[in-house]
Amino acid sequence: MTSASSLAPGISVVVPHYNDLERLDRCLAAISKQTMPRDAFEIIVADNNSPCGMAAVERAVAGRARIVTAMTPGAGPARNAGAEAAQGKILAFTDSDCVPAPEWLERGVAALGQGADFLGGGMTVLVPGGRPMSGAEAFETVFAFDNERYVKRLHFTVTANLFCPRDLFFKVGPFRTAVSEDNEWCWRARNMGYSIGYAADAIVGHPARADWAQLKGKWRRICAERYALSRDGGGSALKWIAKTWLELPAIPVHALRILTDRRVPSFGERLSALGTLAAIRLWRFVEGHRIVLRGGGHHA
Repeated sequence: MTSASSLAPGISVVVPHYNDLERLDRCLAAISKQTMPRDAFEIIVADNNSPCGMAAVERAVAGRARIVTAMTPGAGPARNAGAEAAQGKILAFTDSDCVPAPEWLERGVAALGQGADFLGGGMTVLVPGGRPMSGAEAFETVFAFDNERYVKRLHFTVTANLFCPRDLFFKVGPFRTAVSEDNEWCWRARNMGYSIGYAADAIVGHPARADWAQLKGKWRRICAERYALSRDGGGSALKWIAKTWLELPAIPVHALRILTDRRVPSFGERLSALGTLAAIRLWRFVEGHRIVLRGGGHHA
């Protein structure tokens, strides 16, 4: 007789990783503490040829996951490599800097069986305690990772919290590079007739960008990828510029959200968030024009 523990797991958790050993350790610790029985899922760390070397990655993983290597740069190719190696019928994607809640897998899989073909879960923003939030942290607390809005209004989920049957993933095809891969993959799936759902209680925490440099780096990448996706879909540079001009009137509208959001408790933190809001919107306004002049910018 074959024991239950020797059977292929029902779920494969795919974690792309690049040279972030401390956060990878924290992520794996959280996944290992799921309420779902441990033999019901496997963990695959898809390492993107980290400069720290495979020996360092293996020490951080410490036997908690299988490791596969993706030589093509980018989180998309790493996720694709993890999916190729997966044995489970369901793929659960998260990121190596994320911290899934203990009920993440159990609730995500349960929601997947309630009608949607694939789904995204709830996201929370993680900020270190014991000190006031920086402007970037307060800004991200209010505005980052609004996955409920992404799923219900924009029809995509962040890849930090994506549940998908493995068969469906390969019917839709792999994640692409140099575009907003979460948008593109989900929209491709919907165009093929598959439905997206939302599981509010399948929660993953994602750390806030700590400072202005990290926040600007995030948006430099996102702006370049969104422009590439826009042009890939037949959008014109003129339409992109028109959308870029919406950055400016959004400042007072979003300022009200900061002032009324209880997750930013102190006046000083709100003031810092307001300054960051104005700065990043102005930066994105300028960057949107620069991308067109550069012919698309770089795709990090």
